[in-house]
Amino acid sequence: MPNFFSENEDILFHFENINIEEIVQIIENDYKESEIYNYAPTNYADALDNYKKILEIVGDIAGNFIAPRAADVDEQGNTVVNGKINYAKGTQENLKQLSDAELMAVEFPREYGGLNFPKTIYLIMVEMVARADASLMNIFGLQDIAMTINKFGDEEIKQKYLPKFSTGEYTGAMALTEPDAGSDLQAVKLHAYQDDNGNWFLRGVKRFITNGGGEVLLVLARSEAGTKDGRGLSMFSCYGDDTVIVRRIENKLGIHGSPTAELQFNDTPAQLVGRRKFGLIKYVMDLMNSARLGVSAQALGISQAAYDEALKYAKAREQFGQPIYNIPTVSNMLIDMRVTLETNRSLFYATSKWVDIRNQLEEKVEKLKEAGQPFTDDNIRFKQASKTCDLLTPMTKYVLTESSNKIAYDSLQIHGGAGYMKEFTVERLVRDARITNIYEGTSQLQIVGATGGTVNDILADHFDEKEKKSYKGALANLANYLKDIRELFLDSLKYVLDKHDSQFQEVAAKELVEMYSFLYVGYLVLDESEINPRKKFIANRYITSSMANARKNIESIKNEQFSDLLHADEILV
Repeated sequence: MPNFFSENEDILFHFENINIEEIVQIIENDYKESEIYNYAPTNYADALDNYKKILEIVGDIAGNFIAPRAADVDEQGNTVVNGKINYAKGTQENLKQLSDAELMAVEFPREYGGLNFPKTIYLIMVEMVARADASLMNIFGLQDIAMTINKFGDEEIKQKYLPKFSTGEYTGAMALTEPDAGSDLQAVKLHAYQDDNGNWFLRGVKRFITNGGGEVLLVLARSEAGTKDGRGLSMFSCYGDDTVIVRRIENKLGIHGSPTAELQFNDTPAQLVGRRKFGLIKYVMDLMNSARLGVSAQALGISQAAYDEALKYAKAREQFGQPIYNIPTVSNMLIDMRVTLETNRSLFYATSKWVDIRNQLEEKVEKLKEAGQPFTDDNIRFKQASKTCDLLTPMTKYVLTESSNKIAYDSLQIHGGAGYMKEFTVERLVRDARITNIYEGTSQLQIVGATGGTVNDILADHFDEKEKKSYKGALANLANYLKDIRELFLDSLKYVLDKHDSQFQEVAAKELVEMYSFLYVGYLVLDESEINPRKKFIANRYITSSMANARKNIESIKNEQFSDLLHADEILV
């Protein structure tokens, strides 16, 4: 009976070594929560023990129930009956099981029925669920909808929605995209208007809405008549009631268990979330960053599943009198897959921890302000953490989702012709992986998002500190490689900036962001190698490969291949 938590040594490694003591202390209000709720932890060790028990439950559900249902869910898909969505039978069973285990409100405050867990712990759950069935993650992983209501909504709205999210009666969806407004959300047209009593209503169409049949919808709408940009948009909450019609479910390549719908709002009653005009510039950006972490977890889960399938098949499939696992070109592919998987997980949980730090410091600063207590030092740390998150969140989505496609592709290649058949799990994984580097912002947009922090070298102090650290033995050589990569990065950055050509900088940004990620991840795995000797191999393979890739990146920049853009009209005929 597989347990996707206790049997995954790499997830266990990260859980046992991720220091979130400060985060938990803030979340638990210096453990005063235990004075109100007798099941709340009384100290950090107690909290970790609680987290581990719940993660083991999720690992069991994912491995023994969700994963076995995934193939049927993919085949059956969802249906529309009388303008409403019906989930596949397996999805209904999965959601009931997760609800019965009280896992549908992981980050919620306890006063609304939640577990009050850090985001990092929640994202471990999301990874395991995605490994079992990537499409289910698009329902389970949308708990961020309720967390947005909790963060920005007033008490009336919180009481209206959150308790039933906690029981699993409600699932959510964020209704942002429209037929003429994809990544450019400033072009949203769906109309929000008020009657004579000040009540809000929504009218218009949304498209490509993940889990469009959710009972509660967060809707980005144009509340300011006559506006055409993001300053005229506000955020609204509403029920997916009879005024919201599912016009159709999209016929997608993958993640068939997740209904992607076109919705028509027919004078739908709604409530304003937060302040008018802040819908896009504040609330959607906050929600999208959380969603990007969720998709990163989804990509990581798919990567784990694809690697597992490849390893299992390679050991079982015999050709030329031996398992193909023993063929060097195959085993080399598997090693690359494993190294990518583990380094991606290192990046992901480091980013998750930074997001937790930022979120909790933000809440701490607000509480200190309200109490009239000093908050300057915490506010400085909050701003620094925000800048780090603004870099790492898009970087992480870019790296993990592109890697997920590569790992799934290589897994199918190891399966050969058999992998192309629907009888094998990897066929579904390849289809499911493909959306991860598209939705919640394409890879190209993630590069744009990470460019500012990269060009401004916001991790310079972090890298300076790492360069001063003394590593022993073979790790010292790897540390020197990272110093060399940094020199290549700084040389490339100077070359790009000295050109004073914004178009050249925009295209070269991909190479710069990649080099910056090599440095950040490289030091992560280097430090992990001091804790676990097995990680030394991972670090060696990753850092030496990164050195070669960094040389390739600087060559791409300095040979000015990007100058071809000036002749695009001549080339693209």
